[in-house]
Amino acid sequence: MPETPPDETRPGRTLPAETAPDRSAHAVSPSSLAAAREVRAVFSRLRRRLRDSTDTRGLTPSQTSVIGWLDKQGPASVATLAARERVRHQSMAATVGVLEERGLVERRPDPEDGRSRLISLTADGRSLLEDRRRAGEEWLTRTLDDHCTEDERRAVLAAMAVLARVTEL
Repeated sequence: MPETPPDETRPGRTLPAETAPDRSAHAVSPSSLAAAREVRAVFSRLRRRLRDSTDTRGLTPSQTSVIGWLDKQGPASVATLAARERVRHQSMAATVGVLEERGLVERRPDPEDGRSRLISLTADGRSLLEDRRRAGEEWLTRTLDDHCTEDERRAVLAAMAVLARVTEL
């Protein structure tokens, strides 16, 4: 049986041979590899700095992820949220329970299935997200203004345009 590569989405697991990507089919340029590594590393550090610059009100990263997803995608069931976060239903129910206790989300009957409940953001949940986004944007704006030249800020904008295009592929 052929050796299978690790499943990078789930550490410690390997992909079945029939679904393993053929990484030898297309050689990539050294600059593509270097750029991919650098973008991933820089975005990870930037995400941490943005997170550290905002008041999370004691929320865990998974709780923050759930309210962010609800803000972008709208109401969802616990099952949908669990699948999206790749956690057990019981774990997501506990996460939603904490968010509900804190007044950041609420449960409402699903209009299409009266037996099911949908989780949605409350006004307090939206306010928390807006405050976090505003604080992160203010920190980044001040940092770029204080530590970068006009040419460097233009280079950042050009790089963001390229990365935005890549995300659309």
